[in-house]
Amino acid sequence: MALITCPECSNEVSDTALKCPKCGVQLRKPKRGFFGKLFKFLFIAFNIIMLLWMFSYFGAVSDVASNASSGAEQAGTAIGATLGTGMLLFLWCVGDVILGLLVLFTRPKK
Repeated sequence: MALITCPECSNEVSDTALKCPKCGVQLRKPKRGFFGKLFKFLFIAFNIIMLLWMFSYFGAVSDVASNASSGAEQAGTAIGATLGTGMLLFLWCVGDVILGLLVLFTRPKK
């Protein structure tokens, strides 16, 4: 453990300290651990995948709706699209809450 000089008060401080114990100036920024980085990456990747999934889903629904020949098929497509959109949004929200909590709980300690 080496000692460094605080830039604010010139006090000798451990190089592992986040703040100077005498004046309280921040010496270095806390960093995320392995799991913190992993959960943050998974949170971002999950949101990108869900966004792409929604765009491809809406493209597929529009293709089915344009090929519907009767009013019953169009109504069925509209009902199915509404239910499918609701399920995707529910899955997205649940995944964001779970991954968001994991990101929150693995953030660096101050």
